[in-house]
Amino acid sequence: MTVSAAVLAAYGLNTARTRPLGKGLINATWLVEADDECFVLQCVNPIFPAEVNIDIDVVTRHIAQHGLVTCLIVPKATGELWTRIDNQTWRLLTFVDGVSHDSLTAAVQAESAGALLSEFHHAVRDLDHAFTSPRLGIHDTVRHLTFLRQTLDIKSDHARYAEILPLATRILTAADELTPWPQTPDRIVHGDPKINNLLFTHDTDVAFSLVDLDTLARMPLPLELGDAMRSWCNPAGEDDHVSEFCPQLFSQSIGGYAEGAREWITADESAAIVSATETILLELAARFCADALNECYFGWNADKFATRSEH
Repeated sequence: MTVSAAVLAAYGLNTARTRPLGKGLINATWLVEADDECFVLQCVNPIFPAEVNIDIDVVTRHIAQHGLVTCLIVPKATGELWTRIDNQTWRLLTFVDGVSHDSLTAAVQAESAGALLSEFHHAVRDLDHAFTSPRLGIHDTVRHLTFLRQTLDIKSDHARYAEILPLATRILTAADELTPWPQTPDRIVHGDPKINNLLFTHDTDVAFSLVDLDTLARMPLPLELGDAMRSWCNPAGEDDHVSEFCPQLFSQSIGGYAEGAREWITADESAAIVSATETILLELAARFCADALNECYFGWNADKFATRSEH
């Protein structure tokens, strides 16, 4: 995929240079170099409505006012937050210079990641905003487990079914043993705080900015933290054949989060973090396992794997 002249012209960047940026599988992303300025240009994946940019604009301007470093949407000269060209949604963002990691390798990284996510949650506590794209049911664990069972019933002719069935059985058995956790109120959250959605400084291990904000929504805080922990606490990375959950990274991440959250997190939210992490691990395993048979939802790395199912 390439950036057309029409897209650049929509932002008055006719003579700018572009090159691919990052390794994300959702939104196609380019670094745009225009004289002495840099921007980030994205073609937004159609799974997100164009109006999600309204949510991003409101939240990023709000957290910027609270002192957080964040990208901001650059509107067109006419004020629109996005442009539609060839049935695709495009947006331009300010460039935040940092490093993303596929996994955590040091205690200071884990502590800093926790502190950054805590700062973000604290900054949006006072934001009153009705989200245009609320992503309802994204962590409806029962629904995802039911969908896996249904998929097993209708995809028995899949070429990898015999290989996938034992894993699906393990997931469903473990889900039956999940520890219930108390219901907690919805808060504004990032929605996908995996480790490569955090930017670190080039010369230190300090996390300083959250990116990929299409998933902003309201949901229970323990689920947000569980989603972070399932990513942050696997030092092997997501594409490794052997993964693990590292308790030390969990302790360090939660320690960093707690430093800023002790004054406002509730006792129920704090007590639910471990159970919610376990829930997210199994929920996401169920979703990936179902897509190994359906092959229609998650992005996949065609450079490393022959099929989505293999990935």
